[in-house]
Amino acid sequence: MFLQRIANKGIRLGTLFDRAAARHPASPVILDHDLDIAPETGRRPSLTELARVVADAASRLWSVRVRPGDYVVVHKSDNFDISLLACAIARIGAIPVMLSAKLDGDTVAQLIRRVDNPYLLTDQAKLETELPAEVFDTCRTVLLVSGTYEGAVSLASLAGAPRVRPVEMPPSHPTLITHTSGTTGLPKLAVHTGHTFQARYRPQATIVGAAVRRSEPVAVHVSFVHSRMYTAMPISILQGHPLIVLRDDDPERVAEVFSQVPPGFIEAHPNTFLRWEVLAEDPRKPLANVKYFSSTFDAIHPRTVQRMLSASRRRNPLFAQAYGQSEVGPIAARTYNRAMGDDFDGRCVGRPFPGMTGVRVVSRDGRPVTKSSPGYIEVSSDGRILTYLGEHHRWEKQAQGSWWRMGDLGYRTKWGCLHLLDREVDEIPGIESTLEIEDRLFARLPALVEVVIVPSPEGAPVPVVCTRDDEPLDPAAWKRAVEDLPPLADPVQWRLEDLPQTATTKIKRLELAGRLHQAAASGA
Repeated sequence: MFLQRIANKGIRLGTLFDRAAARHPASPVILDHDLDIAPETGRRPSLTELARVVADAASRLWSVRVRPGDYVVVHKSDNFDISLLACAIARIGAIPVMLSAKLDGDTVAQLIRRVDNPYLLTDQAKLETELPAEVFDTCRTVLLVSGTYEGAVSLASLAGAPRVRPVEMPPSHPTLITHTSGTTGLPKLAVHTGHTFQARYRPQATIVGAAVRRSEPVAVHVSFVHSRMYTAMPISILQGHPLIVLRDDDPERVAEVFSQVPPGFIEAHPNTFLRWEVLAEDPRKPLANVKYFSSTFDAIHPRTVQRMLSASRRRNPLFAQAYGQSEVGPIAARTYNRAMGDDFDGRCVGRPFPGMTGVRVVSRDGRPVTKSSPGYIEVSSDGRILTYLGEHHRWEKQAQGSWWRMGDLGYRTKWGCLHLLDREVDEIPGIESTLEIEDRLFARLPALVEVVIVPSPEGAPVPVVCTRDDEPLDPAAWKRAVEDLPPLADPVQWRLEDLPQTATTKIKRLELAGRLHQAAASGA
């Protein structure tokens, strides 16, 4: 879209921390953990210190002959240095391939095979416990961020490597590769360019820059390999906000950090906010200073939104939800306030960004698109990925000219608001929207920490529920909650940690349905 193209010079990840440090040299980054790559920097490094860490890591990689255009797979124990390493790789013109620490070793090995003879950045723990030995055959060189392992090269052994100047690559060149959530199978590798990332960055940076004071600390709990990290991080540090980076979403740990440095803006995944509902009742009031909450990509429940807003002591706090996808970035957005209560329509995901993104809903059967006859959601944005690495045919299936098929079903109101009802693959016959039913159940049953409706082998909607502290579900409360809803099967209660999840804590619904089918077949 035209406003995304004006003066789009690319995101320039390789020099991101240099440019941020030049503007705000002493601005801090507050961590809840030590960096594996540079533990000596502590947990409150300045942007200047982190710029040095990035430049030093880039020099060490250059010393083992990583060159422009080379692929470097990053798969290591969860840590903010994953994002710093992505910047270091981009600094020398190579292409970081970001694989979540939560992926199992066999999945990582399969994804590495799609990449052309890459370098691998990992650590001793991953090699000893998860990664198969074949990575030494499929990778050019295996590099260790921490620890030692026979046949691998430790970055620590490369200390003192001569400093190299940044390599400037064309903005149309691949600058980062992330993976999709994998909710429907093996993740795909999404290829982003400098242009596409800058196109995503612009609408978000414009809004944050206009609404959030520079003195407001920004807290981020987003997967370090997720595409969202590489727009949220630049927005924060280039605008000079103190940046709080969380690895751990445990409410107790989060409350400690937020009590020391109260954030004014929080960006997190929907399921993270769901887990943080208990912070609204924490006597330390860790959310009291938050003016803006922000969540991207996945559905969020109205109850969670209101819990967050009620915990803020700021005047007129707002919760912003953006609808989008790793392949295209944020597409539409809306905000919520306290006055809306917790029974608003959570299926309304907002409107596109004028001049930057577009939305259309295509009929599935020739009939007008309505709530009872939803269509395919298609979007347009210059933030769209270039391809799926090694699987361009799958990219072509979703690309409709300048439009992109999201894999979601929905409709638009006469006012232009987009309503998301379900993923195409999650649709259950006879149910208008499983997400809408889940919203209502959350609002009516405070004890729920997760509810996912999946089909039984016969196609009946089965609610899988998780409760706070694994307390037994109250049958009477459940009966009252579902009495005006479409007929549902009896609920199945699981522990939250037993649900299959993606790197962004999204529930893998197809896998969950498969597990239920197996359990039913075995009589468990």
